[in-house]
Amino acid sequence: MHLHESVVIGAGQAGLSASYHLLRLGVGHVLLDANDAAGGAWRHRWDSLTMDDVHGIADLPGSPAPQRDGRRANDVLPGWFEAYEREHGLPVVRPVVVDDVTSDGDLLVVRAGDRRWTTRTLVNATGTWTRPFVPHYPGIERFRGEQLHTVDYPGPEHFRGRRVVVVGGGASAVQLLGEIAPVADTVWVTRRPPVWRTGDFDPEAGRAAVALVEERVRRGLPPASVVSVTGLALREQERAAEHLGAYDRRPMFERVEPDGVRWADGSYEPADVILWATGFRPAVAHLGALRLRSSHGGIRLDGTTAVADPRVQLVGYGPSASTIGANRAGRAAAVTVARQLRAEAA
Repeated sequence: MHLHESVVIGAGQAGLSASYHLLRLGVGHVLLDANDAAGGAWRHRWDSLTMDDVHGIADLPGSPAPQRDGRRANDVLPGWFEAYEREHGLPVVRPVVVDDVTSDGDLLVVRAGDRRWTTRTLVNATGTWTRPFVPHYPGIERFRGEQLHTVDYPGPEHFRGRRVVVVGGGASAVQLLGEIAPVADTVWVTRRPPVWRTGDFDPEAGRAAVALVEERVRRGLPPASVVSVTGLALREQERAAEHLGAYDRRPMFERVEPDGVRWADGSYEPADVILWATGFRPAVAHLGALRLRSSHGGIRLDGTTAVADPRVQLVGYGPSASTIGANRAGRAAAVTVARQLRAEAA
């Protein structure tokens, strides 16, 4: 049995950052990735998402982010990740879909099918993309039209000439409405009135947003997204949709009917498609056996360290689920792992 000093699960931005810093600190580890090639969740984004559209791609340690332009993000960013892995010799093993992580005395055992990795510490960087969230509303199963989540978004042409109800109050909903409204009839529905950002989203605002989400995970609450506390803003590419009234939001409907949605006041909107831009949940089911969740439903963190099991670091969770916090969290996790290993050896 080979004993690793650390295992990193997930090769998105947070996982790459953690692996880079572990290497620099001399920590022997392996980086397990579920995808069959580099790129993390960016590999699966829709073709119409360009580098001009993506929100705040941060630099990787020692490598500036690609420039903003009209190239497809699902080509450019995976290519950047692939070059980064190669340039820095990151110890990636793929594809590896981790089934679970269990405790074996002082060690942790990572299992994927019939393969095992035994380790002293773990850095979990599995993000959220593989856990799209669709809320349940009465009648949702009887809808005769098409239902899609953001994760399955096929591009605006798919909706041409159709009646589309877009559900969700985040940046993805705003962006997708910007693409769909010029070619289809749209209705925007959110649980709460959207909060529009009036100032620029500068680094100071980004740090403040991360701090708000950090406070939630410090208390063991389920994490909110960083975007949920930054507010929304329209870009030039969404102005056409604005002029069409796409951002005249309606409150959340009460139920879904076979051919549309109905509100509590009896008003009705016919629909061919319901597009659920309702976000994601952390992909941490494989950590269930470690019993990391608090009584509040979230995983309580001290920095990046799971309070319930300090052998485990979480990056790409809560405040580091966006690129704003991912790199900082990767470095913090690596430093903590190195410190723990030194303490064990002393």
